[in-house]
Amino acid sequence: MVSEEPHLLSEIVDGVLVVTLNRPDKLNALSAETMRLFDEAVERLRDDEDLRVMLIRARGRYFCSGADLRSGSPSAQPRSAGGIRENHRKGLFGMHRIYDEMEHIEKPIVCAVHAPCVGGGLEMALSCDFRLASASAEFAFPEGLFGVLPASNGVSRLTRICGPHWARWLIMANRKADADKAHVMGLVHEVLPDEGFEEAALDFCRHLTKNSAEQMGAAKIAIEMAAEVGRDTARNVERMANSALMLNPEYLAKIEAYVAKLGGRKPE
Repeated sequence: MVSEEPHLLSEIVDGVLVVTLNRPDKLNALSAETMRLFDEAVERLRDDEDLRVMLIRARGRYFCSGADLRSGSPSAQPRSAGGIRENHRKGLFGMHRIYDEMEHIEKPIVCAVHAPCVGGGLEMALSCDFRLASASAEFAFPEGLFGVLPASNGVSRLTRICGPHWARWLIMANRKADADKAHVMGLVHEVLPDEGFEEAALDFCRHLTKNSAEQMGAAKIAIEMAAEVGRDTARNVERMANSALMLNPEYLAKIEAYVAKLGGRKPE
């Protein structure tokens, strides 16, 4: 009997933890095993100081087709509204908890989408700090076809990132977005050619590893807080973050070298 390949592959490349969805024959549907391995990878990123960035990618003609509905029987689903709410929060292979942890980790996470990315896969992508798309990528929330919402952060994060205007397009109108449309929406940061896409995504991650880890962590927190508070409080968040960063020996050494290079003049 031939054993099944791992549902998720992982490797370390130049300080980047690269995880690859590896169920191409199942359109990379997110199984319980996929999410278990993904949970382990997220914890590894969080706890290993030598890891600076995570890159999420996939094999096959789909980036991800969403949750693997065959992994659980519909008859086993909760039959009360409260039970369904708790299932979204605690069940679904831990998606809600894992995607929240991805947002909280003070390291950048990059999602490289090369093909259709839908449902739970799109919710995973929305939980990342950066989303790169190849020209062949497309995005959709098919939950509307069944009369429900993408409720493992789909509505909340999509609205926060793209605004209610485009959230209505994907969720209410149930329309797909190709790579260029996703770029216009603000769903992805950059669209890259199909050829060489995987290496280009890895190069972007290598670029991130060269930045200050302390600055990246503080920026991730500050940006999230600034999105939720008023202007004056957001400015205080900036000041609080810099009050720590500007005491960092790394900053002091770099600014001293920069001033010396200017011939003793303070930077403008």
